[in-house]
Amino acid sequence: MTHKIRYGGDYNPEQWPREVWDEDHRLFTRAGIDTLTVGVFTWSLTQPAPDTYDFTTLDRILDLAADEGRRVCLATGTAAVPPWLARRHPEVNRTDFEGRRHRHGQRHAFCPTSPVYREHATAMASRLAERYAHHPALLAWHINNEYGGSCYCELCAGAFREWLRDRHGTLDALNDAWCTTFWSHRYTSWDQAEPPNALTEHWRGPDHTAFQGITLDYLRFTTDALLGCFLAEKEVIRAHDPDTPVTTNFMGLFRPLDYHRWAPHLDFASWDNYPALDAPPTRPALAHDLMRGLKDGAPFWLMEQTPSTTACRDVNPLRRPGELRLATFQAIAHGADATLYFQLRASRGACEKYHGAVIGHAGRDDTRVFREVASLGRELEALGERTLGARTPARTALLFDWDSWWALEISDGPSRLVKYPDVVHAYYRAAREAGADVDVIPQSADLTPYDVVLAPVLHMVKGDLARRLEAVAARGGTVLTTFLSGRVDEHDRAFLTDVPGPLAPLMGIRVDEWDARPPEFTQTVPELGARARLVFEIVLPRGAEPVAGYGTDFYAGTPAVTRHPFGDGEAWYVATALDQPGTAQVVRRILTRHDLLGPYADQPAVETASRVAPDGTRLLFLLNHATEPAHLTALGTATDLLTGKRMDEGEPLVLDPLGVAILQWIRRPRSSGTPDARKK
Repeated sequence: MTHKIRYGGDYNPEQWPREVWDEDHRLFTRAGIDTLTVGVFTWSLTQPAPDTYDFTTLDRILDLAADEGRRVCLATGTAAVPPWLARRHPEVNRTDFEGRRHRHGQRHAFCPTSPVYREHATAMASRLAERYAHHPALLAWHINNEYGGSCYCELCAGAFREWLRDRHGTLDALNDAWCTTFWSHRYTSWDQAEPPNALTEHWRGPDHTAFQGITLDYLRFTTDALLGCFLAEKEVIRAHDPDTPVTTNFMGLFRPLDYHRWAPHLDFASWDNYPALDAPPTRPALAHDLMRGLKDGAPFWLMEQTPSTTACRDVNPLRRPGELRLATFQAIAHGADATLYFQLRASRGACEKYHGAVIGHAGRDDTRVFREVASLGRELEALGERTLGARTPARTALLFDWDSWWALEISDGPSRLVKYPDVVHAYYRAAREAGADVDVIPQSADLTPYDVVLAPVLHMVKGDLARRLEAVAARGGTVLTTFLSGRVDEHDRAFLTDVPGPLAPLMGIRVDEWDARPPEFTQTVPELGARARLVFEIVLPRGAEPVAGYGTDFYAGTPAVTRHPFGDGEAWYVATALDQPGTAQVVRRILTRHDLLGPYADQPAVETASRVAPDGTRLLFLLNHATEPAHLTALGTATDLLTGKRMDEGEPLVLDPLGVAILQWIRRPRSSGTPDARKK
């Protein structure tokens, strides 16, 4: 088989009679499917009793895949414990926020610190690796599935105390970090520290306990505890298989787990893309770029997407004709080297029987969905390896920080209605719709490749980040941050200085007061022709120049947006939640300064994405998210890799509704908006 984007999906043949399997593979061949994710929920099948292992079914699944020339991403199956294990060892079951020990049921119901769970999960992973490490079908290892969830049992309480001891070192340091002189909480022994649950620090639910430092550390602890489960399985796999890449499937902007803490331990990032179908296309694009940023720009796998509809929401709309193709090429445009579905054949029963599938219950190959999947398979086959391993030459970075997300949303005041992903997405959307390629990176990332750094709601500032942001501006770059930034340190303690804390010298402002209003209240920002809502910081310039001011209330005329010259560059501060047109105006002014507006910035429905292949070939993806044709002009001489058509500079270029083009440059355009591939 020629090298190409991996194409396939989640396959669970253990759910159907053996005679169905051969027909499945016949249909897989028709659809161009070459990669199967198997074994995701097979633990109770492969280990039906404590001392009994049965790999007969899994052997047949892998052997048939190999015989048919397909490769397998083999899961360890440890996301759902078998009933006998939950019954025999109830301590493997989670205890919820309310203090209730659960019984067997659902999935992801295991306690991440349970020694019994770890022992049995690693034993299963070890046996799988020993048996299949050299199987000709094996392509990658898939540990567990969609990690998530918290446990508040006594095992976790003890593990949390050990985690605290490792992190803080002394009780004095812990008391200082958590500000325990508040409400007489000062600890005099480690066993006094409790997980923040409904029986202890309950305030307004799991996300709003009375002591934010405790909640913040428990979120970090849970991230590390689940990571420990992953690492334990990876270690035993590596004992038998030192080479096959190992991953687990993430869930994009998933609040409970800090994926940046996981990233170094993955051989490649992968994730499951299930955006609301009425979400703007920049929402999944943000998640794609976040996943690409986990491994410093390396390609990722789209491990799951639905070919048609989901089943987990109150209302589950159907993907319209052409939307699946567009979504798949959007993933490739942002860095996917594999695009897989959930699911390949529809489940017969349980909660996912109505979830979309490539093959429905009737096993037909003449449905619209199957025809679209097969047509896309043929396009990917023709595209071959030309996008594999390609990188994104972005000069704009967006900082994404789970600690800031957590600290912002667990705080009391000024407004619980400010949602970190919404504000971050607003600035990402503005940059992407203006045609800029964007890297989504952690606070710790190297900032030297970037001319523009967007850092909205950077609530928590850690380490030397403020100094590194100053360096971006000093050498001529532009840094943007917003309201509620620079407020707290790594322990969620307020900085004992003027707001925005360590960012104040760079921003050239001081904030003494802030107003918060209900969501239906909006404030005018006349210079931008924009509206603002939720939070209104009252800014005192300290070197910054006002760009736009508030239009009403007692602070009318005070700056809502400022610009501060700094070194050879500048820093922008947005003191309120601007509407999308206002956000776009600010971001476009910044991008224009650096000649980073895209070639089709006047058509925000046309998404552009640049990639550079390992051999230096430069590609430009064009994706039309509108239901009307997009009329463009070719900027250089290029060939569309999907149609083979050559076009010259100045030639009309029409993108069909929901259409896609992948332009390989023969002669690059002379105009701006196509940045050099300054690779990191």
